Amino acid sequence: MKRHVLTCTLLTLSLALTACNDDSDNDLFYEAKPTIPVNNIDNPVVATPAAYTQTDFSGITDESVIMTYKMLGVNGKETQATALVFTPEGTPPAKGWPIVAWAHGTTGVADQCAPSRNELNPFIKNMISGFLQAGYIVVAPDYEGLGEPSGKELHPFLNLKSEAYSLTDAVVAAKDYLGSEASNQWMAVGHSQGGQAALGAAQYAARASQMTYKGTVALAPASNFNLILTGGEAQAEKQTVLSEKIGTLASLDTFTALIVAGLRNPNPNLQYSQIFKTPTVDIAKNAETDCYDVLGAKFGREMYVYAQKNNNSVNNYPRTQTEFMSIPIVKSFLEKDSQPLLVKVSTPVIIYQGSADSTVPKAATDVLVQLANQKKTSVRYITDESNTTKWDHGSVYALNITNIISDVKSLMPIQ
Repeated sequence: MKRHVLTCTLLTLSLALTACNDDSDNDLFYEAKPTIPVNNIDNPVVATPAAYTQTDFSGITDESVIMTYKMLGVNGKETQATALVFTPEGTPPAKGWPIVAWAHGTTGVADQCAPSRNELNPFIKNMISGFLQAGYIVVAPDYEGLGEPSGKELHPFLNLKSEAYSLTDAVVAAKDYLGSEASNQWMAVGHSQGGQAALGAAQYAARASQMTYKGTVALAPASNFNLILTGGEAQAEKQTVLSEKIGTLASLDTFTALIVAGLRNPNPNLQYSQIFKTPTVDIAKNAETDCYDVLGAKFGREMYVYAQKNNNSVNNYPRTQTEFMSIPIVKSFLEKDSQPLLVKVSTPVIIYQGSADSTVPKAATDVLVQLANQKKTSVRYITDESNTTKWDHGSVYALNITNIISDVKSLMPIQ
């Protein structure tokens, strides 16, 4: 199969890509359509789901539970994972309530970071409430390795197939658990890491062969990580306000540490010292136990301590190893294992992206959409360019909840 790639030049701090040329020698963005094993796991629900009480959905949902289910893991073996399952109040329609799989954003890789173990933020609660009131079941997986029963498996952070199977297999298990109350129709909605996961669900939807996949809504989906990392470093290089520079660098290091932690699931011999310099490596190791916000604070705090001793500068602060992105395991992850829409997707895809997003810059999503279109995937791309209010990484989701619910109603009407 003939392969192409766009080799894109970073020209601005926000990853604005203005010079792109065909490069047939690089297979970064294109690969053969993967073989997808059908989910034929017997008795996919493990024991009786337990009540979920951390967030109050009384008066909106008939049942809120934490379901432990079986899925195909990143290592090609069956493993157990957890998901929240919410069902609407009232009598289901004749064909059952359709299922919306909600894919959450980055929380971390440790079990304590699993959404099912915590209270949901108000925006997620509002969205789930809206889906329930509209007559949809909501299945919200923690993802493989997050909150799983053994407590030993690290979440394969941003591994597209792992996230996709977390969604497909959770939906299959939820259908098995709910029986005729659930329709065989489903779709995926996600934000940030979850946007990437939702696109992965579209790519791997055939795994849930007994279900009918209706489409994807992805908000600021994570993609093109090599560009995001490189662009973040370029942005920090130009920042003159110490707090802003440290904020950017701490975010990059947190992101990188979580990637390393996730890669250690299928690659336990990968060492943090291959990626991080001393003493930053000692902070990075906390990625396996700390959630995203706590880990980021630790990176930032050490940079401030260094700056106080070095004329309020972090210019020579020891962070990541030179050329760490060239390590084969890391390179494969950045270019292929984490990249969504590498193959044609035939079901509807809607992507929302804000121009004020510094976490997933719009230019990175522009590249994602452009490459997807070249693969003949039709994407409805919604941006804030005509809006007075510009969307950042959080508001692209928070300000569009009503639109998201409308998108789902359009793609998967209640029957």
